[in-house]
Amino acid sequence: MNQGTKILLIAVLTIFLAVITVDCAGQQVTSTMAANEPKLKRTVVLSGLREPWDIAFTPDGAMLFTEKCRGLSVRLPNGMVKRLYGATGSAVVAPDFFCQGQSGMLGVAVDPNFADNHFIYIFMTSNLNDRKTNRVVRLVLDAGYTTVNSRKDIITDIPYKSSTTLWGGAGAHSGGRIRFSPFDRLLYVTTGDNHNGLLSQDLTRLGGKVLRVDRDGNAAPGNNTPAGGDSRIFTYGHRNVQGIAFRPGTGQPFSCEHGPGHSDEVTPLVAGGNGGWDPKPDPGVSCMSNYCGYTSNRSDGRPTSMTDLFKFPDALRPSWTNKGVSEGMGHCTFLNGKQWQGWDGRLAVGFLRGARIDILRLDAAGITIGHTTVSGIPSQRIRSLVQAPDGTLYIATDGGEIWRLTPTE
Repeated sequence: MNQGTKILLIAVLTIFLAVITVDCAGQQVTSTMAANEPKLKRTVVLSGLREPWDIAFTPDGAMLFTEKCRGLSVRLPNGMVKRLYGATGSAVVAPDFFCQGQSGMLGVAVDPNFADNHFIYIFMTSNLNDRKTNRVVRLVLDAGYTTVNSRKDIITDIPYKSSTTLWGGAGAHSGGRIRFSPFDRLLYVTTGDNHNGLLSQDLTRLGGKVLRVDRDGNAAPGNNTPAGGDSRIFTYGHRNVQGIAFRPGTGQPFSCEHGPGHSDEVTPLVAGGNGGWDPKPDPGVSCMSNYCGYTSNRSDGRPTSMTDLFKFPDALRPSWTNKGVSEGMGHCTFLNGKQWQGWDGRLAVGFLRGARIDILRLDAAGITIGHTTVSGIPSQRIRSLVQAPDGTLYIATDGGEIWRLTPTE
């Protein structure tokens, strides 16, 4: 066998092993959904935005939304838009707020008791005291929805990538989605691995995790954090979770997570669970910046697995992976209500590089058994998917728009 043939054989074997790694971690489902899919009407609600990132609704239908480098705004039911908090031009300027790379003003959430306390929450980067971190901030929205006050930083120590490495720029892999579960009424916070090989499996730090806390940032009861770990940690061993959703009927949280060139994953979460991401070099392996997230952390050259069942046999199993490729899985949400017809109870998943929305059908155990792609909408990088109080679906795109999808029949 000549040298060229050997090189080709090794390349083919590497790809094969990557696919096998994905297969042993989760389901790859290519079947489509059954009939009874809703017809959809798309309406552009807002345009000309600068990197809109997330959306949340107050009970009376006011729409809060974030723009990564501008901050938090509100759109009232009458269509009026007001910038509330963040960069210059906001009603309240946050002097410690900045944006860099993938980080800035990201997730937004509304307190379950908003009618009584008017609490809202944001995930933002901060350089307070000249220390760059990600943090979760609680604000009080005034009765007229014109300004905010009473800032309280409830989580201040979410790691931030401060410098550029071979693998990406400063501000990369911060996670940033925040959501209250309608079932346990606790706040879930997703964080990223910062291109740091040790961070995801380090139970003393908050990067590469899903956190679960109360409205003051205290650890929730029942997190089942392994001994010695930070008790705010709900699950660990994640890469860069930017989507979290709660299944109607059971309340089980599902994460939606970017893959490293392969294996974006949807995963049902269980308190204390390990997502299986461990991009640090194994003994005898060398990776640039000690991060093997895009290469191999193993002596046999097998690509670093999103869910490493060889190293962590009890790791959380994905419900769905997208055929061994990474298309930038972003946010996800369960569709709920009879207006969604055959999609009622299904999981809507948005993709950035994939520029589409998929609808997943899950079995009772949370495993994906069918999926379809939403048709008839423009191909755009999907950043956020949120169901409004009226049951319609709102979508933020990297193209600077917020859409509304309404099932028409």
